[in-house]
Amino acid sequence: MKKTLSILLAALLAAVLLAVPVCAYTEVETTDYDYTRFKDANITLNVYNWGEYISDGSDDTLDINKAFEELTGITVKYSTFDTNESLYAKLKSGGADYDIIIPSDYMIGKMINEGMLEKLDYTNIPNYSMIGEAYKGLDYDATSEYSVPYTWGVVGIVYNTTMVDETVDSWDMLWNSKYAGEILMFNNSRDAFAIASKKLNMSLNPTSTEDIAMAAKELKTQRDVVQAYVMDEIFDKMGGGEAALAPYYAGDAITMISDNPDLAFAIPKEGTNYFVDAMCIPKGSVNKEAAEMYINFMCETEVALANTEYIGYSTPQTEAQKLLPEELKNSPIMYPSEDVLAKTETFNVLPDELNAAMDKAWSDIKTYEKNGNSYLFIVVLLAIIAAVIFMTWRKAVKKKRDQY
Repeated sequence: MKKTLSILLAALLAAVLLAVPVCAYTEVETTDYDYTRFKDANITLNVYNWGEYISDGSDDTLDINKAFEELTGITVKYSTFDTNESLYAKLKSGGADYDIIIPSDYMIGKMINEGMLEKLDYTNIPNYSMIGEAYKGLDYDATSEYSVPYTWGVVGIVYNTTMVDETVDSWDMLWNSKYAGEILMFNNSRDAFAIASKKLNMSLNPTSTEDIAMAAKELKTQRDVVQAYVMDEIFDKMGGGEAALAPYYAGDAITMISDNPDLAFAIPKEGTNYFVDAMCIPKGSVNKEAAEMYINFMCETEVALANTEYIGYSTPQTEAQKLLPEELKNSPIMYPSEDVLAKTETFNVLPDELNAAMDKAWSDIKTYEKNGNSYLFIVVLLAIIAAVIFMTWRKAVKKKRDQY
């Protein structure tokens, strides 16, 4: 009886412990800034960010949005996108009302040119002073009027060391027929064309439709070895050992490697894309000042540090950089050497003519993939039908002969 009671008590204790989630923390030490001025204004901010791109309170980390809500009284309605192109399409269609978006550099430049972003009032974002000068005034927002850098990084190849038995140091690996059916590829045009261009030792910023045509031809030759075109799906596929090689962003590579130590990351010798993602306010936001408060909060040292440690992307916030653990501060993935960075390029904003040509070529590539699969299916189906007809005819002839 005593033993049974002990077992029951142990089981009850275990059930209670399991029922209590690991608590995220939400108290943040902030700079001297009035975060309470909208406390009773009943404001909701609509934030649109990349998937898995903010410290969200899991694994006992800082729940950034919850901390902001508790500090300010402002409600955060948070949703995610998977490509710059899908973000742009949603905003352009007028089907969404966001106060804060976090696109990549070239898309920010495109939206600035099309009048889709609000100019920022930096008196409401004093923590902008802690953003490193190296990340300000870049080509996509030369006057730094429309955006505040959020993270930066490079693109490389994530690969499974138990499936790949050779050195991974070139974009050529993503065309290697030895790994046919085990290679993933970006499911967005700008990144995919950039990789094909670097493989051809061209700039990732095309200057003519001929450049785009050459990259498109190269991407079509890759089709037969590609298992799938992916974005966020890469986490499950690479983490679960469903694929051997995939191009992706350095920060996400760190996350995948921490989840699966069999994975590694390489920055190809031909060079790669250096990108900056930044916080912006879409044109027409009715909560612009509150949105600027949110941006300022994201630039708080403790918040920026929690973010970079959780998502694995490099932070442009200089004070947060100083506080990083040594293994991250010295990580060649998170902070590549000057030699590696010297061979990187940022995306420029392309003229409308080239954007249209790339969109058309990308559509053709995806259609080419579908048509290729459909053609194969039709060939196989016709072969089966022909075999059935032949066997039926043969049986009929044999039956006729047997009658004589």
